[in-house]
Amino acid sequence: MSKLVVDSTGNNLTFKIIGAAMAVHNKLGPGYKEEIYERALALELNSREIEVQTQYPVSVEMDDEQVALFYLDLFVENQVVVEIKAFSHPLTNDELAQVINYLKATDAPIALLFNFGRRKLDYRRVFPGKDNRPVYRTGRDDVRKSER
Repeated sequence: MSKLVVDSTGNNLTFKIIGAAMAVHNKLGPGYKEEIYERALALELNSREIEVQTQYPVSVEMDDEQVALFYLDLFVENQVVVEIKAFSHPLTNDELAQVINYLKATDAPIALLFNFGRRKLDYRRVFPGKDNRPVYRTGRDDVRKSER
């Protein structure tokens, strides 16, 4: 039997969150807005006695001035950032960049990115980088169009 990869939360908490997300996806299926999955996952986590905060505000400051204010979909046990999407397409680097920004702003050890909009629940564990490189967002302007 193979050993599970242990993440910075000891693996147990992220496993519980992923299990709760799978339960929500099994009960609701795809097709709803993000807000519905956010509320449903918060309810499911609460029913499992896991502390969760919704729309958790995170301020980014420079020289004692606020330069940004993020609202995390869920912040679980004050250590796991949870970002929820409901796209019919697979997760992209744009969503990953958003989560990396949240990790950087919170100094959280791990994030979970969920996409409830597909037939099968899509999720990723995201860890903060080892250095302090800036985070870049990939946009449509960065994609080269094929020449015809």
